[in-house]
Amino acid sequence: MSDLENSPRPYNKDDDLSSAEINRTSTGRSLNEPRRITSAIDYAYEDPELAEAISRIQSRPDPKHMEVNDADEWKYLIDSETGYRLVEWLDCDPENPMNWSNGRKWFLTIALGIVCFTVAFASGVITGDMVGPEKRFNVSQEVVILTVTLFVVGFGIGPLVFAPFSEEWGRQVIYNSTLLIAVIFIIPGAVAQNIGTLLVSRLISGIAFSAPMTLIGGSLSDIWKTEERGVAMAVFSAAPFLGPVMGPLIGGYIGDHAGWRWIYWVMLIYSGVIYVLAVLLVPETHHVTLLRRRAKKLIKLTGDTKYKTKYDLAPVKLTSMMKVALFRPFQLFVELIVFLISVYMSVIYALLYMFFFAYPVVFMEGKGWSAGKTGLTFIPIAVGVILSSVLAPWINKDYNRRAKAYTDRGEIPPAELRLYPMMVGCWFVPVGLFIFAWTSYPRLSWVGPTLAGFPCGFGFLLLYNAANNYLVDSYQHYAASALAAKTCARSLAGAGVVLFTVQLMHMSYQWGVSIMAFISLGCCAIPYLFFFYGARIRAKSKYAYNGY
Repeated sequence: MSDLENSPRPYNKDDDLSSAEINRTSTGRSLNEPRRITSAIDYAYEDPELAEAISRIQSRPDPKHMEVNDADEWKYLIDSETGYRLVEWLDCDPENPMNWSNGRKWFLTIALGIVCFTVAFASGVITGDMVGPEKRFNVSQEVVILTVTLFVVGFGIGPLVFAPFSEEWGRQVIYNSTLLIAVIFIIPGAVAQNIGTLLVSRLISGIAFSAPMTLIGGSLSDIWKTEERGVAMAVFSAAPFLGPVMGPLIGGYIGDHAGWRWIYWVMLIYSGVIYVLAVLLVPETHHVTLLRRRAKKLIKLTGDTKYKTKYDLAPVKLTSMMKVALFRPFQLFVELIVFLISVYMSVIYALLYMFFFAYPVVFMEGKGWSAGKTGLTFIPIAVGVILSSVLAPWINKDYNRRAKAYTDRGEIPPAELRLYPMMVGCWFVPVGLFIFAWTSYPRLSWVGPTLAGFPCGFGFLLLYNAANNYLVDSYQHYAASALAAKTCARSLAGAGVVLFTVQLMHMSYQWGVSIMAFISLGCCAIPYLFFFYGARIRAKSKYAYNGY
Protein backbone atom coordinates (compact mmCIF):
# COMPACT_ATOMS: atom_id res chain seq x y z
CA MET A 1 0.00 0.00 0.00
CA SER A 2 1.20 3.51 -0.71
CA ASP A 3 1.90 6.09 1.92
CA LEU A 4 -0.85 8.50 2.88
CA GLU A 5 -0.16 12.19 2.95
CA ASN A 6 -2.87 13.61 5.17
CA SER A 7 -3.27 13.13 8.90
CA PRO A 8 -6.80 12.69 10.27
CA ARG A 9 -8.77 15.88 10.87
CA PRO A 10 -9.37 16.20 14.64
CA TYR A 11 -13.04 16.34 15.59
CA ASN A 12 -14.30 19.32 17.53
CA LYS A 13 -17.90 19.21 18.73
CA ASP A 14 -18.04 23.02 18.56
CA ASP A 15 -17.19 23.09 14.86
CA ASP A 16 -19.79 24.79 12.68
CA LEU A 17 -19.82 22.36 9.78
CA SER A 18 -21.02 23.57 6.44
CA SER A 19 -22.99 21.29 4.12
CA ALA A 20 -19.86 20.75 2.06
CA GLU A 21 -17.90 19.76 5.14
CA ILE A 22 -20.65 17.37 6.24
CA ASN A 23 -19.93 15.37 3.09
CA ARG A 24 -16.29 14.85 4.00
CA THR A 25 -14.75 12.18 6.19
CA SER A 26 -12.39 12.90 9.07
CA THR A 27 -9.52 12.47 6.64
CA GLY A 28 -10.81 15.12 4.32
CA ARG A 29 -12.05 12.68 1.64
CA SER A 30 -15.50 12.39 0.19
CA LEU A 31 -17.96 10.11 1.98
CA ASN A 32 -18.36 8.21 -1.27
CA GLU A 33 -14.64 7.52 -1.35
CA PRO A 34 -13.46 4.60 0.82
CA ARG A 35 -10.79 5.33 3.40
CA ARG A 36 -7.49 3.86 2.36
CA ILE A 37 -5.34 2.09 4.88
CA THR A 38 -1.60 1.63 5.05
CA SER A 39 -1.53 -2.02 6.02
CA ALA A 40 -1.99 -4.90 3.63
CA ILE A 41 -4.41 -7.72 4.21
CA ASP A 42 -2.68 -10.53 6.07
CA TYR A 43 -2.86 -13.59 3.84
CA ALA A 44 -1.31 -16.07 6.25
CA TYR A 45 -4.54 -18.03 6.51
CA GLU A 46 -4.45 -18.24 2.67
CA ASP A 47 -8.10 -18.01 1.74
CA PRO A 48 -8.10 -15.69 -1.30
CA GLU A 49 -11.90 -15.47 -1.43
CA LEU A 50 -12.10 -14.45 2.22
CA ALA A 51 -9.20 -12.04 1.80
CA GLU A 52 -10.98 -10.45 -1.14
CA ALA A 53 -14.17 -10.16 0.91
CA ILE A 54 -12.23 -8.41 3.70
CA SER A 55 -10.57 -6.06 1.22
CA ARG A 56 -14.01 -4.99 -0.03
CA ILE A 57 -14.99 -3.83 3.46
CA GLN A 58 -14.23 -0.12 3.29
CA SER A 59 -15.16 2.58 5.74
CA ARG A 60 -17.81 4.91 4.30
CA PRO A 61 -19.13 7.08 7.13
CA ASP A 62 -22.90 7.40 7.37
CA PRO A 63 -23.87 11.10 6.87
CA LYS A 64 -26.90 10.52 9.11
CA HIS A 65 -24.71 9.49 12.03
CA MET A 66 -21.73 11.84 12.22
CA GLU A 67 -21.52 11.78 16.00
CA VAL A 68 -18.32 10.59 17.63
CA ASN A 69 -17.37 9.58 21.14
CA ASP A 70 -15.47 12.19 23.09
CA ALA A 71 -13.19 9.51 24.59
CA ASP A 72 -12.30 8.27 21.10
CA GLU A 73 -9.08 10.06 20.21
CA TRP A 74 -9.23 8.62 16.67
CA LYS A 75 -12.82 9.87 16.07
CA TYR A 76 -14.11 6.78 14.25
CA LEU A 77 -17.46 7.38 12.54
CA ILE A 78 -20.26 4.87 12.00
CA ASP A 79 -19.92 3.01 8.71
CA SER A 80 -22.91 3.36 6.38
CA GLU A 81 -22.81 -0.26 5.20
CA THR A 82 -22.04 -2.26 8.33
CA GLY A 83 -23.40 0.03 11.05
CA TYR A 84 -20.14 -0.39 13.00
CA ARG A 85 -17.32 1.98 13.80
CA LEU A 86 -14.65 0.25 11.73
CA VAL A 87 -11.33 0.40 13.53
CA GLU A 88 -8.59 0.68 10.95
CA TRP A 89 -5.34 2.52 10.47
CA LEU A 90 -5.85 6.21 9.86
CA ASP A 91 -3.70 8.30 7.56
CA CYS A 92 -0.19 8.63 9.02
CA ASP A 93 -1.33 6.72 12.11
CA PRO A 94 1.67 6.70 14.50
CA GLU A 95 0.66 3.32 15.95
CA ASN A 96 0.78 1.65 12.55
CA PRO A 97 4.11 -0.25 12.45
CA MET A 98 4.52 0.80 8.83
CA ASN A 99 4.68 4.42 10.02
CA TRP A 100 7.32 3.93 12.70
CA SER A 101 10.56 5.84 12.26
CA ASN A 102 13.34 4.20 10.28
CA GLY A 103 15.48 4.19 13.42
CA ARG A 104 12.88 2.20 15.32
CA LYS A 105 12.36 -0.15 12.38
CA TRP A 106 16.07 -0.85 12.05
CA PHE A 107 16.44 -1.34 15.79
CA LEU A 108 13.68 -3.95 15.68
CA THR A 109 15.11 -5.54 12.52
CA ILE A 110 18.53 -5.95 14.13
CA ALA A 111 16.94 -7.27 17.35
CA LEU A 112 14.98 -9.88 15.40
CA GLY A 113 18.10 -10.75 13.41
CA ILE A 114 19.96 -11.41 16.67
CA VAL A 115 17.11 -13.64 17.85
CA CYS A 116 17.28 -15.57 14.57
CA PHE A 117 21.07 -15.83 14.86
CA THR A 118 20.69 -17.24 18.38
CA VAL A 119 18.27 -19.90 17.17
CA ALA A 120 20.56 -20.97 14.34
CA PHE A 121 23.61 -20.79 16.62
CA ALA A 122 21.95 -23.26 19.00
CA SER A 123 21.70 -25.81 16.21
CA GLY A 124 25.44 -25.95 15.55
CA VAL A 125 27.27 -24.95 18.74
CA ILE A 126 27.06 -28.44 20.26
CA THR A 127 29.14 -29.85 17.38
CA GLY A 128 32.12 -28.23 19.12
CA ASP A 129 32.41 -31.39 21.25
CA MET A 130 30.64 -34.53 20.09
CA VAL A 131 33.17 -36.88 21.67
CA GLY A 132 32.32 -35.87 25.25
CA PRO A 133 28.69 -37.12 25.22
CA GLU A 134 29.78 -40.20 23.29
CA LYS A 135 32.17 -41.22 26.06
CA ARG A 136 29.93 -40.10 28.94
CA PHE A 137 26.92 -42.10 27.82
CA ASN A 138 28.86 -44.91 26.13
CA VAL A 139 26.98 -44.61 22.85
CA SER A 140 28.02 -44.54 19.20
CA GLN A 141 28.90 -41.42 17.28
CA GLU A 142 25.72 -41.79 15.21
CA VAL A 143 23.56 -41.62 18.33
CA VAL A 144 25.25 -38.42 19.52
CA ILE A 145 24.79 -36.89 16.08
CA LEU A 146 21.06 -37.27 16.66
CA THR A 147 21.34 -34.24 18.97
CA VAL A 148 21.78 -32.19 15.80
CA THR A 149 19.34 -34.22 13.71
CA LEU A 150 16.43 -33.93 16.14
CA PHE A 151 17.00 -30.22 16.69
CA VAL A 152 16.89 -29.53 12.95
CA VAL A 153 13.83 -31.76 12.53
CA GLY A 154 12.16 -29.40 15.00
CA PHE A 155 12.86 -26.54 12.59
CA GLY A 156 10.71 -28.31 10.03
CA ILE A 157 7.76 -28.67 12.39
CA GLY A 158 7.53 -25.01 13.40
CA PRO A 159 6.23 -23.53 10.13
CA LEU A 160 3.33 -25.99 10.18
CA VAL A 161 2.23 -25.08 13.70
CA PHE A 162 3.17 -21.60 14.88
CA ALA A 163 2.02 -19.35 12.02
CA PRO A 164 -1.73 -19.98 12.65
CA PHE A 165 -1.32 -19.25 16.36
CA SER A 166 0.39 -15.96 15.56
CA GLU A 167 -2.59 -14.98 13.39
CA GLU A 168 -4.94 -15.65 16.29
CA TRP A 169 -2.95 -14.28 19.23
CA GLY A 170 -0.32 -12.04 17.67
CA ARG A 171 3.40 -12.51 17.16
CA GLN A 172 4.68 -11.20 20.50
CA VAL A 173 3.02 -13.85 22.66
CA ILE A 174 4.36 -16.62 20.40
CA TYR A 175 7.89 -15.19 20.49
CA ASN A 176 7.88 -14.88 24.27
CA SER A 177 6.32 -18.25 25.09
CA THR A 178 8.26 -20.41 22.63
CA LEU A 179 11.61 -18.78 23.36
CA LEU A 180 11.03 -19.37 27.07
CA ILE A 181 10.29 -23.06 26.46
CA ALA A 182 13.37 -23.37 24.25
CA VAL A 183 15.63 -21.77 26.86
CA ILE A 184 14.23 -23.93 29.68
CA PHE A 185 14.85 -27.14 27.73
CA ILE A 186 18.52 -26.32 27.32
CA ILE A 187 18.88 -27.15 31.02
CA PRO A 188 18.10 -30.89 30.73
CA GLY A 189 20.83 -31.14 28.11
CA ALA A 190 23.36 -29.56 30.45
CA VAL A 191 22.54 -31.88 33.36
CA ALA A 192 21.53 -35.01 31.41
CA GLN A 193 22.50 -38.32 33.01
CA ASN A 194 21.48 -40.42 30.01
CA ILE A 195 21.35 -40.01 26.26
CA GLY A 196 17.55 -40.15 26.17
CA THR A 197 17.24 -36.97 28.21
CA LEU A 198 19.71 -35.20 25.96
CA LEU A 199 17.90 -36.22 22.77
CA VAL A 200 14.40 -35.36 23.98
CA SER A 201 15.49 -31.97 25.28
CA ARG A 202 17.14 -31.17 21.95
CA LEU A 203 14.00 -32.10 20.02
CA ILE A 204 11.76 -29.92 22.21
CA SER A 205 14.23 -27.02 22.03
CA GLY A 206 14.35 -27.35 18.25
CA ILE A 207 10.57 -27.23 17.92
CA ALA A 208 10.29 -24.23 20.26
CA PHE A 209 13.22 -22.40 18.69
CA SER A 210 11.65 -22.80 15.25
CA ALA A 211 8.90 -20.28 16.06
CA PRO A 212 11.11 -17.19 15.65
CA MET A 213 12.51 -18.59 12.41
CA THR A 214 8.91 -18.96 11.22
CA LEU A 215 7.56 -15.60 12.35
CA ILE A 216 10.39 -13.12 11.85
CA GLY A 217 9.73 -12.78 8.14
CA GLY A 218 6.16 -11.81 8.95
CA SER A 219 7.32 -9.32 11.56
CA LEU A 220 9.55 -7.60 9.02
CA SER A 221 6.66 -7.50 6.56
CA ASP A 222 4.63 -5.78 9.28
CA ILE A 223 7.02 -2.84 9.54
CA TRP A 224 8.66 -2.46 6.12
CA LYS A 225 6.95 -1.50 2.88
CA THR A 226 7.53 -3.82 -0.06
CA GLU A 227 10.01 -1.53 -1.79
CA GLU A 228 12.00 -1.12 1.46
CA ARG A 229 11.97 -4.72 2.57
CA GLY A 230 14.86 -6.12 0.53
CA VAL A 231 17.72 -4.95 2.72
CA ALA A 232 15.91 -5.81 5.96
CA MET A 233 15.16 -9.31 4.72
CA ALA A 234 18.83 -9.74 3.77
CA VAL A 235 19.80 -9.03 7.39
CA PHE A 236 17.30 -11.62 8.57
CA SER A 237 18.16 -14.27 5.97
CA ALA A 238 21.88 -14.08 6.71
CA ALA A 239 21.27 -15.16 10.31
CA PRO A 240 20.26 -18.80 9.56
CA PHE A 241 23.64 -19.24 7.86
CA LEU A 242 25.83 -17.19 10.19
CA GLY A 243 24.47 -18.85 13.33
CA PRO A 244 25.37 -22.43 12.40
CA VAL A 245 28.85 -21.58 11.09
CA MET A 246 29.72 -19.57 14.21
CA GLY A 247 28.52 -22.41 16.44
CA PRO A 248 31.46 -24.79 15.86
CA LEU A 249 33.93 -21.93 16.29
CA ILE A 250 32.69 -20.96 19.75
CA GLY A 251 31.60 -24.46 20.77
CA GLY A 252 34.97 -25.90 19.79
CA TYR A 253 36.94 -23.69 22.17
CA ILE A 254 34.44 -24.22 24.99
CA GLY A 255 34.60 -27.98 24.50
CA ASP A 256 38.40 -27.98 24.40
CA HIS A 257 38.80 -25.99 27.62
CA ALA A 258 35.68 -26.64 29.72
CA GLY A 259 33.99 -29.80 28.44
CA TRP A 260 30.80 -30.52 26.54
CA ARG A 261 28.37 -29.69 29.35
CA TRP A 262 29.65 -26.11 29.44
CA ILE A 263 28.62 -25.72 25.81
CA TYR A 264 25.03 -26.14 27.01
CA TRP A 265 25.53 -23.85 30.02
CA VAL A 266 27.00 -21.08 27.87
CA MET A 267 24.19 -21.56 25.36
CA LEU A 268 21.68 -21.29 28.22
CA ILE A 269 23.21 -18.06 29.52
CA TYR A 270 23.42 -16.48 26.08
CA SER A 271 19.92 -17.58 25.02
CA GLY A 272 18.51 -16.45 28.36
CA VAL A 273 19.94 -12.96 27.92
CA ILE A 274 18.55 -12.77 24.37
CA TYR A 275 15.15 -13.95 25.63
CA VAL A 276 15.00 -11.21 28.27
CA LEU A 277 15.99 -8.59 25.70
CA ALA A 278 13.37 -9.91 23.27
CA VAL A 279 10.65 -9.67 25.91
CA LEU A 280 11.67 -6.11 26.76
CA LEU A 281 12.48 -4.77 23.31
CA VAL A 282 10.37 -6.58 20.68
CA PRO A 283 6.85 -5.11 20.54
CA GLU A 284 3.77 -6.49 18.86
CA THR A 285 3.78 -5.72 15.13
CA HIS A 286 0.91 -7.86 13.81
CA HIS A 287 -1.54 -5.38 12.31
CA VAL A 288 -4.71 -7.36 12.98
CA THR A 289 -3.77 -7.89 16.64
CA LEU A 290 -2.96 -4.19 17.13
CA LEU A 291 -6.25 -3.08 15.60
CA ARG A 292 -8.21 -5.53 17.73
CA ARG A 293 -6.48 -4.19 20.83
CA ARG A 294 -7.46 -0.67 19.80
CA ALA A 295 -11.09 -1.74 19.32
CA LYS A 296 -11.19 -3.37 22.76
CA LYS A 297 -9.61 -0.27 24.30
CA LEU A 298 -12.22 1.98 22.70
CA ILE A 299 -15.11 -0.24 23.81
CA LYS A 300 -13.77 -0.07 27.38
CA LEU A 301 -13.27 3.71 27.26
CA THR A 302 -16.54 4.64 25.58
CA GLY A 303 -18.90 1.81 26.48
CA ASP A 304 -19.82 1.72 22.77
CA THR A 305 -19.83 -1.88 21.48
CA LYS A 306 -19.95 -0.82 17.83
CA TYR A 307 -16.16 -0.72 17.52
CA LYS A 308 -15.06 -3.59 15.25
CA THR A 309 -12.20 -4.38 12.90
CA LYS A 310 -12.97 -5.58 9.42
CA TYR A 311 -11.30 -8.87 10.32
CA ASP A 312 -13.89 -9.43 13.06
CA LEU A 313 -16.65 -9.05 10.46
CA ALA A 314 -15.19 -11.99 8.52
CA PRO A 315 -13.53 -14.08 11.23
CA VAL A 316 -11.36 -17.08 10.51
CA LYS A 317 -11.47 -19.99 12.93
CA LEU A 318 -8.19 -21.19 14.39
CA THR A 319 -9.09 -24.76 13.39
CA SER A 320 -9.46 -23.64 9.77
CA MET A 321 -6.07 -21.94 9.84
CA MET A 322 -4.52 -25.06 11.39
CA LYS A 323 -5.91 -27.22 8.61
CA VAL A 324 -4.49 -24.88 6.00
CA ALA A 325 -1.10 -24.69 7.76
CA LEU A 326 -0.84 -28.45 8.20
CA PHE A 327 -2.12 -29.71 4.85
CA ARG A 328 -1.68 -27.04 2.18
CA PRO A 329 2.17 -27.13 2.25
CA PHE A 330 1.97 -30.77 1.21
CA GLN A 331 -0.48 -29.88 -1.55
CA LEU A 332 1.88 -27.23 -2.86
CA PHE A 333 4.91 -29.50 -2.55
CA VAL A 334 3.81 -31.39 -5.66
CA GLU A 335 3.82 -28.12 -7.65
CA LEU A 336 6.86 -28.24 -9.94
CA ILE A 337 8.16 -24.82 -8.89
CA VAL A 338 7.77 -25.53 -5.17
CA PHE A 339 9.17 -29.03 -5.53
CA LEU A 340 12.34 -28.11 -7.43
CA ILE A 341 13.04 -24.99 -5.36
CA SER A 342 12.57 -27.13 -2.23
CA VAL A 343 14.97 -29.73 -3.62
CA TYR A 344 17.55 -27.06 -4.35
CA MET A 345 17.23 -25.43 -0.92
CA SER A 346 17.40 -28.90 0.66
CA VAL A 347 20.74 -29.46 -1.06
CA ILE A 348 22.02 -26.07 0.19
CA TYR A 349 20.86 -26.70 3.74
CA ALA A 350 22.27 -30.23 3.65
CA LEU A 351 25.65 -28.86 2.58
CA LEU A 352 25.63 -26.32 5.40
CA TYR A 353 25.08 -29.00 8.03
CA MET A 354 27.34 -31.45 6.24
CA PHE A 355 30.24 -29.07 6.90
CA PHE A 356 29.73 -29.53 10.65
CA PHE A 357 31.03 -33.07 10.33
CA ALA A 358 33.12 -32.91 7.14
CA TYR A 359 35.43 -30.23 8.55
CA PRO A 360 36.32 -32.21 11.69
CA VAL A 361 37.17 -35.24 9.53
CA VAL A 362 39.43 -33.18 7.25
CA PHE A 363 41.09 -30.97 9.87
CA MET A 364 40.91 -32.90 13.15
CA GLU A 365 41.45 -36.41 11.82
CA GLY A 366 43.47 -35.47 8.73
CA LYS A 367 45.64 -32.69 10.16
CA GLY A 368 45.43 -33.33 13.89
CA TRP A 369 43.87 -30.00 14.78
CA SER A 370 41.88 -29.27 17.93
CA ALA A 371 38.12 -28.66 17.84
CA GLY A 372 38.65 -24.96 18.58
CA LYS A 373 41.19 -24.52 15.81
CA THR A 374 38.95 -26.43 13.41
CA GLY A 375 36.13 -24.03 14.24
CA LEU A 376 38.21 -21.19 12.79
CA THR A 377 37.92 -22.79 9.36
CA PHE A 378 34.22 -21.84 9.31
CA ILE A 379 35.09 -18.12 9.20
CA PRO A 380 35.40 -17.96 5.37
CA ILE A 381 31.86 -19.31 5.07
CA ALA A 382 30.66 -16.53 7.38
CA VAL A 383 32.61 -13.93 5.37
CA GLY A 384 30.97 -15.17 2.17
CA VAL A 385 27.53 -14.91 3.75
CA ILE A 386 28.21 -11.39 5.04
CA LEU A 387 29.54 -10.18 1.68
CA SER A 388 26.47 -11.62 -0.04
CA SER A 389 24.18 -9.78 2.39
CA VAL A 390 26.13 -6.54 1.79
CA LEU A 391 25.22 -6.81 -1.89
CA ALA A 392 21.51 -6.95 -1.02
CA PRO A 393 20.85 -3.20 -1.59
CA TRP A 394 22.42 -3.39 -5.04
CA ILE A 395 20.45 -6.54 -5.89
CA ASN A 396 17.26 -4.91 -4.68
CA LYS A 397 18.00 -1.79 -6.74
CA ASP A 398 18.67 -3.92 -9.82
CA TYR A 399 15.36 -5.72 -9.36
CA ASN A 400 13.47 -2.43 -9.02
CA ARG A 401 15.13 -1.17 -12.20
CA ARG A 402 14.08 -4.25 -14.15
CA ALA A 403 10.60 -4.21 -12.64
CA LYS A 404 10.09 -0.54 -13.52
CA ALA A 405 9.99 -1.41 -17.20
CA TYR A 406 6.84 -3.42 -16.48
CA THR A 407 5.20 -1.12 -13.95
CA ASP A 408 5.62 1.86 -16.28
CA ARG A 409 3.46 -0.04 -18.78
CA GLY A 410 0.90 -0.84 -16.08
CA GLU A 411 2.00 -4.49 -15.98
CA ILE A 412 2.92 -6.68 -13.02
CA PRO A 413 6.62 -7.66 -13.04
CA PRO A 414 6.99 -11.41 -13.66
CA ALA A 415 8.28 -13.52 -10.80
CA GLU A 416 11.19 -14.65 -12.98
CA LEU A 417 12.90 -11.27 -12.47
CA ARG A 418 13.79 -12.60 -9.02
CA LEU A 419 15.97 -15.33 -10.53
CA TYR A 420 18.96 -13.25 -11.71
CA PRO A 421 20.89 -13.54 -8.40
CA MET A 422 20.08 -17.24 -8.32
CA MET A 423 21.45 -17.76 -11.83
CA VAL A 424 24.70 -16.15 -10.74
CA GLY A 425 24.98 -17.58 -7.23
CA CYS A 426 24.35 -21.19 -8.25
CA TRP A 427 27.86 -21.55 -9.72
CA PHE A 428 29.73 -20.47 -6.60
CA VAL A 429 28.63 -23.47 -4.53
CA PRO A 430 29.96 -26.30 -6.77
CA VAL A 431 33.17 -24.33 -7.36
CA GLY A 432 33.74 -24.08 -3.63
CA LEU A 433 32.93 -27.74 -3.09
CA PHE A 434 35.30 -28.95 -5.81
CA ILE A 435 38.10 -26.79 -4.31
CA PHE A 436 37.37 -28.21 -0.86
CA ALA A 437 37.29 -31.78 -2.20
CA TRP A 438 40.56 -31.77 -4.07
CA THR A 439 42.62 -29.69 -1.65
CA SER A 440 41.59 -31.73 1.40
CA TYR A 441 44.49 -34.20 1.26
CA PRO A 442 46.18 -34.34 4.69
CA ARG A 443 49.57 -33.58 3.14
CA LEU A 444 48.37 -30.35 1.50
CA SER A 445 48.12 -26.91 3.09
CA TRP A 446 45.07 -25.94 5.11
CA VAL A 447 44.57 -22.85 2.96
CA GLY A 448 42.75 -24.58 0.10
CA PRO A 449 39.97 -26.36 2.01
CA THR A 450 39.58 -23.41 4.37
CA LEU A 451 39.16 -20.73 1.71
CA ALA A 452 36.82 -23.02 -0.24
CA GLY A 453 34.14 -22.08 2.27
CA PHE A 454 34.03 -18.49 0.98
CA PRO A 455 32.37 -19.16 -2.41
CA CYS A 456 30.03 -21.62 -0.73
CA GLY A 457 28.87 -19.08 1.84
CA PHE A 458 28.55 -16.40 -0.82
CA GLY A 459 26.46 -18.66 -3.03
CA PHE A 460 24.33 -19.97 -0.16
CA LEU A 461 22.80 -16.59 0.64
CA LEU A 462 22.39 -15.45 -2.97
CA LEU A 463 20.46 -18.64 -3.68
CA TYR A 464 18.44 -18.54 -0.47
CA ASN A 465 17.19 -14.96 -0.88
CA ALA A 466 16.38 -15.32 -4.57
CA ALA A 467 14.56 -18.63 -4.02
CA ASN A 468 12.40 -17.18 -1.25
CA ASN A 469 11.53 -14.12 -3.33
CA TYR A 470 10.68 -16.26 -6.34
CA LEU A 471 8.35 -18.47 -4.33
CA VAL A 472 6.60 -15.46 -2.78
CA ASP A 473 6.12 -13.74 -6.15
CA SER A 474 5.03 -16.99 -7.81
CA TYR A 475 2.41 -17.95 -5.23
CA GLN A 476 1.33 -14.64 -3.66
CA HIS A 477 -1.76 -15.65 -1.61
CA TYR A 478 -0.32 -19.13 -1.01
CA ALA A 479 3.23 -17.94 -0.33
CA ALA A 480 3.15 -18.96 3.34
CA SER A 481 2.36 -22.56 2.43
CA ALA A 482 4.94 -22.61 -0.36
CA LEU A 483 7.62 -21.36 2.04
CA ALA A 484 6.49 -23.82 4.72
CA ALA A 485 6.82 -26.70 2.25
CA LYS A 486 10.34 -25.57 1.36
CA THR A 487 11.34 -25.08 5.01
CA CYS A 488 10.05 -28.49 6.03
CA ALA A 489 11.89 -30.21 3.17
CA ARG A 490 15.17 -28.39 3.74
CA SER A 491 15.07 -29.09 7.50
CA LEU A 492 14.59 -32.81 6.91
CA ALA A 493 17.48 -32.77 4.44
CA GLY A 494 19.75 -30.97 6.90
CA ALA A 495 18.73 -33.36 9.64
CA GLY A 496 19.33 -36.44 7.52
CA VAL A 497 22.62 -35.62 5.84
CA VAL A 498 24.55 -35.36 9.11
CA LEU A 499 23.79 -39.00 9.85
CA PHE A 500 25.98 -40.27 6.99
CA THR A 501 28.47 -37.42 6.44
CA VAL A 502 31.26 -38.99 8.50
CA GLN A 503 30.89 -42.34 6.72
CA LEU A 504 30.85 -40.58 3.35
CA MET A 505 34.02 -38.68 4.20
CA HIS A 506 35.75 -41.82 5.46
CA MET A 507 35.14 -43.49 2.11
CA SER A 508 37.10 -40.68 0.44
CA TYR A 509 37.54 -37.04 1.29
CA GLN A 510 37.77 -36.14 -2.37
CA TRP A 511 34.94 -38.16 -3.85
CA GLY A 512 32.68 -37.81 -0.84
CA VAL A 513 32.58 -34.03 -1.26
CA SER A 514 32.67 -34.27 -5.05
CA ILE A 515 29.40 -36.23 -5.01
CA MET A 516 27.72 -33.27 -3.31
CA ALA A 517 29.49 -30.89 -5.72
CA PHE A 518 28.06 -32.74 -8.72
CA ILE A 519 24.60 -32.68 -7.15
CA SER A 520 24.83 -28.91 -6.59
CA LEU A 521 26.13 -28.51 -10.14
CA GLY A 522 23.08 -30.34 -11.47
CA CYS A 523 20.86 -28.03 -9.46
CA CYS A 524 22.26 -25.06 -11.39
CA ALA A 525 19.82 -25.94 -14.15
CA ILE A 526 16.81 -25.16 -11.91
CA PRO A 527 16.89 -21.34 -11.97
CA TYR A 528 17.49 -21.35 -15.73
CA LEU A 529 14.59 -23.75 -16.25
CA PHE A 530 12.23 -21.43 -14.39
CA PHE A 531 13.65 -18.30 -15.99
CA PHE A 532 12.70 -19.53 -19.46
CA TYR A 533 9.65 -21.68 -18.67
CA GLY A 534 8.42 -20.44 -15.28
CA ALA A 535 5.57 -18.34 -16.70
CA ARG A 536 4.21 -21.32 -18.65
CA ILE A 537 4.46 -23.54 -15.60
CA ARG A 538 2.59 -21.03 -13.46
CA ALA A 539 -0.11 -20.66 -16.11
CA LYS A 540 -0.97 -24.34 -15.68
CA SER A 541 -0.89 -24.25 -11.87
CA LYS A 542 -3.94 -24.24 -9.63
CA TYR A 543 -2.19 -22.23 -6.92
CA ALA A 544 0.42 -20.07 -8.68
CA TYR A 545 -0.16 -16.40 -9.32
CA ASN A 546 -0.64 -15.78 -13.05
CA GLY A 547 -0.78 -12.01 -13.16
CA TYR A 548 2.05 -11.72 -15.64
